[in-house]
Amino acid sequence: MNARSLLLIAVSVLLSLTAHGQRQLVRPPFLQPGDRIAVISPSSVPEEKTVVEGCDILRQWGYEPVVGPHALCNYHDFAGTVDERSADLLWALRDSTIRAIMCTRGGDGAVQLLHHIPLSEFSHQPKWLIGFSDATALHSAMVQAGVMSIHGSMCHAIAAQGGTDSVSVMLQQLLRGQLPHYQLPPHQLNQLGQAEGILVGGNMSVFCGLAGSPYDFLNQHNDLILFIEDTDEQMSKVDRMLHLLEIRGILGRLRGIIVGHFTKYKYPQSDFDDMNHMLHEYLQHYDIPVCYGFPVGHARPNFPMIEGSRVRLTVTPQGTTLSFLE
Repeated sequence: MNARSLLLIAVSVLLSLTAHGQRQLVRPPFLQPGDRIAVISPSSVPEEKTVVEGCDILRQWGYEPVVGPHALCNYHDFAGTVDERSADLLWALRDSTIRAIMCTRGGDGAVQLLHHIPLSEFSHQPKWLIGFSDATALHSAMVQAGVMSIHGSMCHAIAAQGGTDSVSVMLQQLLRGQLPHYQLPPHQLNQLGQAEGILVGGNMSVFCGLAGSPYDFLNQHNDLILFIEDTDEQMSKVDRMLHLLEIRGILGRLRGIIVGHFTKYKYPQSDFDDMNHMLHEYLQHYDIPVCYGFPVGHARPNFPMIEGSRVRLTVTPQGTTLSFLE
């Protein structure tokens, strides 16, 4: 690791100290032109065309993509065996010339890697990991290791839009060091209020599956703002996951909740208008700000979110603001 990397990591650590001197999560160094980005497949098999086009976009952004040795493998619809996918992630984490890691796609299988990757590997050389959907398992592990990461577009999404759409621009600006500031119109189900806390979240099925494990980002922190999204799940299953969070005491200690995209879900025999109304049935009993209709998850737009960052969530009759704090 060169002097530049050590200096940037030291600055990130200093910036992660609160006014009370308590250490927060480490923010990896932002990227510079020419930096290398590892492109790996920790989950399902990607299309080769998607990986090629995604790498082309990263080059247009001024970076050098480096495709992992097993990124295009196929083993029972996973992108390689557990050992192969773990080896690619370990290579990306350990190689000091790699400045960030982008997943090719989500799908299934990232959770299989966690037992093979000690948490210390995520924090030894802090670097941005970018992905969403199944990559939520990796984000959760990184938060537990004390490192921020980016819940955001992967190769498929940036390639599909040519890398010039508004969300791709947001991701590009974030990688360069411009922290997001999101403003949204009001939603009829919003619960008003303001809160500050550490932002975590992602695919609800994935992070609920980590409950109680060393990789569960809901385990240790008491000042969390949680964002949730999911796809292709029954409303009854989302209901069960919500109550799992309740009986674990998670909902009772959250500072705020951000409800993202719930897509392709299956309706039960009920009179709820949609998923948001089902969630509101329960969340309205908590005296915290709740934002509905936030653009994050398995639909467009999918705003990049910094997992582990301290944020301020403000919900007023005029709309919602989410600010990422230094």
